[in-house]
Formats: sequence, structure tokens, C-alpha cells
Amino acid sequence: MGVSNLSLIIKDIAQQHGFVDGGITHPQRPDHLGTYLAWLSEGHAADMTYLKRTGAIAVRENPALLHPGCRSILVFIARYPTPFVQENQVISPRHGRVAAYAGGQDYHTVLIEQLDRLAADLEERTQGPISYRAFTDSGPLLERELAFKAGLGWIGRNSCLISPKHGSYVYIAELFTDLPLESQGSPIDDHCGSCHRCVDACPTQCILPNRTIAAERCLSYLTIENRGEISRGLRSALGDWIFGCDICQQVCPWNRRANDSCVDDKFLPTGHIKELDLAKELQLSEMDFKRIYQGSPLLRSKHAGYLRNVALVIGNHPFPEARELLLRVIQKEEKPLIRAAAVWAIGRILDDKVRGELIALQEEEKDVLVRQELSQILSAGE
Repeated sequence: MGVSNLSLIIKDIAQQHGFVDGGITHPQRPDHLGTYLAWLSEGHAADMTYLKRTGAIAVRENPALLHPGCRSILVFIARYPTPFVQENQVISPRHGRVAAYAGGQDYHTVLIEQLDRLAADLEERTQGPISYRAFTDSGPLLERELAFKAGLGWIGRNSCLISPKHGSYVYIAELFTDLPLESQGSPIDDHCGSCHRCVDACPTQCILPNRTIAAERCLSYLTIENRGEISRGLRSALGDWIFGCDICQQVCPWNRRANDSCVDDKFLPTGHIKELDLAKELQLSEMDFKRIYQGSPLLRSKHAGYLRNVALVIGNHPFPEARELLLRVIQKEEKPLIRAAAVWAIGRILDDKVRGELIALQEEEKDVLVRQELSQILSAGE
């Protein structure tokens, strides 16, 4: 098959390798680079300092630096399932909620393997070696712009890529190649119109007017990338989210037409993820955390961050034995980040007996973060 013919069947090739759509674009300076740089300068990257590195910015400005000799970028999207807990659905106070994209196997591993197989298929079709490099949320790229340029969707008001056919519950993946392919599609017009459902529904109002996200207030950043404490003013906004957030996508009208029949089984949530018992999760050792979530995106939050989130959610939705459990964590947990979150959580359900225990613990506590939380909890009830 001639190289030129590949451009005409790229969507078919995409579907043969587990993607729901595919398109072609080329390495060039992103149109939205200025918006991205302004986002960085305004501090909306929070503590993700790696985004500000000179080398990372240079590559985002010139994607060809990621793969010298790149002549075309094949962009693909793959569906992940709609949230297993639906919008406004009330779940048991003993259970936490995880973003839909993270319920199955780690998409980084799955999609890179699919891209490697797709590249091998291209070599067979062209009867020659191909120089390529595969990415999925794994390189300094403005991926949504690449997908937009490849005609796979538009960048919505909530900053997500929205496919007119598949909605926004999609992963984005790229194959940088030396193949001289022509783009067959064109950018899709914006279809958000006057809809502001995502902006109105966001519990922390982190969606900015220019369709970027103030990461310092976003539940996804706070529960995953953030390695420190979550500010007191945002803890209640977590609700029952212990990893990520789907709210701005759940309210999007374009996701009403999402069809899960094209979702790879590897991305379907396991029974354990569907029934995350908060009491059991808060007692996970680091070894058990790594063992249970091996091959899962949940490892991204690290053990301390994950149990911090669990403790805060328990504070938002306490259950009968929560006091005893939280007190035990405060007394015996080694990691200050987890203990501090447990102090805040128990402060929401404080009684006289527990107050006495906390006063005794305050006298012995050496960590500054935990002492601050104890001081605020105890002084509030005086």
C-alpha cells in the first residue's frame, strides 16, 4: 500500500487497534501556546513546577523536538466508560468515588501497547521501517490541540476534548512518525454554544473563562497531583471524591450520547473500585496499597495522598465507627499528611471523649502540620 493511501483509511486503522477515531496533523507551533504560557504565569499550574521547565516549554512550542524527523502526527482517541456512579446519585457514606477514567487498568500502559501494534501494522502496510515515537499523557504536549487540529473534536468550556460522536470520556494518544501523511480532516467547530452547565456545576469554580482550569482549585489536581495538604476551604468540596472528579463531564450534554459498547474491557471498573469501602481503604499499608492498585492509575496519588483523600472524605460523610477509626489513625499512622487529614475529619464529629484524647496527643505531637490541625480543631470548640 502506498503511503498516501494511509491518510484515507486512518480512521479504519484506528478502529482496528482499539481506538474509536483517528486523524492526522503536523508538528507546528500550537495556536493555544500563548494561552498556555499565560496560564503558567498566572500560577494556575499550582505546584506542577515541571510544566514550567524551559525544556518542557520549548518542546510544547515545537513538538518536532520530541522526535527529530517527524513529518506527521497521528492522533487517536479511545473511549473510557461513563461514570459508574451517575450525576447526583447518592451512594453509601461508607464508599468513595473515583474518576471514571481510573477505574480500570492504567491507560498509559494499555494505549502505548496499542500504538506499538498500530505502528507495526503501518510498517507492514507500507512494506518498510517506520521511525516513530508514541505518547499518551506522557510527554510535554498540548494534546487536546493536536486532537483538535486532527479533526477529532473541539476543546470544550470545561477544557476537555469533546468528540461530537463520543463525547469527552476519551483518552488521547499520539504517534509521531516520519511518514509524509496528509491531513484528511479539518478542525471541528465549537458546539458548546451558550451552555455553562460545567461551569455552574463545578464545586470549586475552577473552570476559567478562557477554557483553562485553575489547578489549585481543581479536585482532580488536589486529589492526584497535589503532594501536600488540601486547603481547609476546599476540603468540604471533595464530597465523596477520593481520586479525581467527573462532575464537569457528567453534566455535559454531549456525553448523553456516549456509547460504552466501544470501551475496551481493560478500562472497565473492577468490583473493588465500584465498592471502595472508606474504612478499609484508610487502613491500607503502603505495601497493600501498591499491591492492590498495581497497574491502576490510582497509584498516581501515592499512598500518603490517597489516604489523605480518604480521611477527608470520611470527614465529609462520617459513618458510625468513623471516630474510633480516625482516632486510631491519628495515634498510630506514621505519615503526618495522613494524620493531619484524620484530625480535620474527626473534628467534624468531635465529642468530649475524643476531645480529651486529642488534647493528650497535642502535647506529644512533634509534626508542625499535625499540631496546627489539632490546635484549630481544639480551639474551635472552646
